[in-house]
Amino acid sequence: MQIKCFRVENFRRLKSARVDLEQERTIFVGANNSGKTSATQLFQMFLSQNPRAPFQIYDFTADCWEVFDSFDIDDGDPDVELPRITFDLWFEVDEDNLHRVLDLLPSLDWEGEPVGVRMVYAPRDGAKLVANYKEARDNAEATTGGVETSYKPWPQTMVEYLTKRLQQEYEIKYYALDANECDDQFVPNDGYEPFFLGTHTTGASSIVDSIIRVDFLNAQRHLADANSQGRSEDLSKRLSRFYERGLQKLDNDLEALGAIAESEERLNKHFADVFGPTLARLREVGYPGVANPGLVVKASFNAHGILSASAKVHYSLPAPSSAGVTIDQMLPDQYNGLGFKNLIYMVVEVLDFHQAWADAESDRPPIHLVMIEEPEAHLHAQLQQVFIRKILEILPAPELDFQTQLVVTTHSPHIIYESNFKPIRYFCRSVAPNGLHCSDVKNLSVFYDDEEATTREFLQQYIKLTHCDLFFADAAVLVEGNVERLLLPLVIERFVPELRSSHLTILEVGGAFAYKFAKLLDFLSLPTLVITDLDSVAVPDTTGTDDEDDKRASACAVDTPGAITSNETLKQWLPKIEEIGELLAASADQKAPVSPDGSPGLVRVAYQTSETVSWQKAQAIRAGRTLEESFALQNLDWTQSVEGKDLGLRIPKASDLSITELHERLFKRVKGSHFDKTAFALGVIAAAEQSWKPPAYITEGLEWLREQLQLVVPEELVNQATGESEAE
Repeated sequence: MQIKCFRVENFRRLKSARVDLEQERTIFVGANNSGKTSATQLFQMFLSQNPRAPFQIYDFTADCWEVFDSFDIDDGDPDVELPRITFDLWFEVDEDNLHRVLDLLPSLDWEGEPVGVRMVYAPRDGAKLVANYKEARDNAEATTGGVETSYKPWPQTMVEYLTKRLQQEYEIKYYALDANECDDQFVPNDGYEPFFLGTHTTGASSIVDSIIRVDFLNAQRHLADANSQGRSEDLSKRLSRFYERGLQKLDNDLEALGAIAESEERLNKHFADVFGPTLARLREVGYPGVANPGLVVKASFNAHGILSASAKVHYSLPAPSSAGVTIDQMLPDQYNGLGFKNLIYMVVEVLDFHQAWADAESDRPPIHLVMIEEPEAHLHAQLQQVFIRKILEILPAPELDFQTQLVVTTHSPHIIYESNFKPIRYFCRSVAPNGLHCSDVKNLSVFYDDEEATTREFLQQYIKLTHCDLFFADAAVLVEGNVERLLLPLVIERFVPELRSSHLTILEVGGAFAYKFAKLLDFLSLPTLVITDLDSVAVPDTTGTDDEDDKRASACAVDTPGAITSNETLKQWLPKIEEIGELLAASADQKAPVSPDGSPGLVRVAYQTSETVSWQKAQAIRAGRTLEESFALQNLDWTQSVEGKDLGLRIPKASDLSITELHERLFKRVKGSHFDKTAFALGVIAAAEQSWKPPAYITEGLEWLREQLQLVVPEELVNQATGESEAE
């Protein structure tokens, strides 16, 4: 038996989302503020066996607040119209566990379909809620007595009222769901009314508690450290709690009990010698007297007390071979690094969760869900990979009819490194047509199953080789090669600085492979800029030749008649054009086509365009074939000067050449085998103070990305740009 999926409505950014869970391990990823933590806190509020985390009005999705405040308290139906938070949980049930979900079966005609339970945070009594709100508002108006004042007594709105009274007015209600009354996404059909089971106060929660136990290992754990300022938890104390849970059962261990008894006897004799004179002096002041008992200091040992108060975790250091001793050296636990300490803590915590689940005194729930938040805290890359790879292996072997499911939220690409696409659930920030900021959850196992094997294997291998942070970015930039990857941060800093406030991932994929990311990026709905090259080639004349070398297209200048592109990205992805002339004439809509639903496209391609080139007081319209060539054309004065010689683009006697002749020389220089592209990029970086500008196609693409991310241009930059244009 296992959790198949859950659906949630009206909870924070999760306006309406479905999340599928894998049988063993599921990984929640996404950019900051994308809803990952909300998805785990949902379980804390509805299912935690410890005191449930209280709901607040801020847990409702932002558009619900307007519904609260616009509710008609005179004619509205509060039990229908007031917002509620809905949490649907669906289980895959085997026949051996069928008896555990009898209360959730919609009928006796069950044929193996998923079994569902709905938990709704809704008004206890809608009419009473409205009456209480009216009374509170009337009291508020009476407070001011109709006098105009800036003071506004509580409550002025229903949202303000529920800020203080939500827990008194709302409660969790439970319903049984019928999979046959839902679509394939487990959304109930119109008009379907689930069967009411009861409320949390009437004990209906015990039905769910008997099926699933949920434990949480939260992030930001503070272990003993000199700088923790009182927030620390000593690792020894945590091990003590684990010991108390039953790691060692000493009732029948006569050897251990004998050792404790012997130590207790010897310590009692020591106490008698030390405290005897002091206790004897008490008699001089009339104590204990005739009827009062005397004082005796005695030791009282138990295994838990010894570990919690008298035993400490130490780290053993092997004795140096040159020291001539065989005794290991010991260090207290605060002398070990936070990384290993955190790893030990998490492993012990998970083992303790499992032990408590296994030792449940009443009926043991068949499902144990462990939710771990950001385990990468204090762990370096290798430890992160070891943890996610081994965490399930350290638990005892699975028992028949019992299932442990692990959910991990993370921002670590190293944890993703240890996983393929299947367990990943990508939380994607989106904006609804009404402007509401919400999140969608993408199940990458769907992408995995739908994508052809060769592309899927390429993407997985690429992610493993690069530790890709694609799943945590606000936007992605796919670049042609190493030069673009090196220069792009500098271009952003100098020409589109507002992009520095967003989280971009820059992937070096090349024009031959960038198109392989097309379906993945579309699936993730991630704003993406693809910066690539025209890569113009001449179409060979293949008539009358069988030589394969003669049939290969060779690089040529962009203005060569009939030239085509060899770039697979431009041919197969965007803009799906092969002829160079058509590529140069392509419109903005062709470079960033709209989505199938008519919304603005999330992917744009940027490649060399025709630009005005100035040289020796002459001007011409030219287009480069590559970034290096375009950069040279846009910065001819610098690249052909003595100061720019380190770039490798300086042409001898350039001052005697026309723009066309100089361009031909530059094309041959960049195409040549002796041109060092990396040295060129480093030369530009080293000359950061030099006045230069990037090719227009790059800045245009970055400005498009800025608009996609809705970043505001700083006012000083606007003023600067305005001043420059006025000066011109």
